Amino acid sequence: MLDKKKIRLMTRAAIYEKRYGEEDIKISGYYQKDYASLNTWLTLIWVTIGFALTAVILFFSSGEAIIEGLTVMKLFILLVITAGAYFSLLIVYGIGAGSFYRKKHIQAKQRVKKYMRDLSRLEKMNLKKEKNRS
Repeated sequence: MLDKKKIRLMTRAAIYEKRYGEEDIKISGYYQKDYASLNTWLTLIWVTIGFALTAVILFFSSGEAIIEGLTVMKLFILLVITAGAYFSLLIVYGIGAGSFYRKKHIQAKQRVKKYMRDLSRLEKMNLKKEKNRS
């Protein structure tokens, strides 16, 4: 006779493995702080690259208009505004990424814990069934 609890546990475990399994196990292999820090740094590096590319594209598209009336004071103001925008962007993305990756690690850890608990239950059911056969 089929055991409904066992079938449910096996189905839940298979669905988990298909959806989240590999990624969650990689994520839960890190400490939360390490995972969040690493991914936050990677995000900040990509934000820097994106900001630099945007600045270069804007300079090439309208650089002639900027350079025409450029004085030392206007150059200083332009650099201060650019630096302010860059650091503001870094702060916002840094805080957001840190929060996002901490939350992602917590969720992955909880899913792995539940998955392991289901596997443990399945193993106990199998052992109990083996004992009953003997």
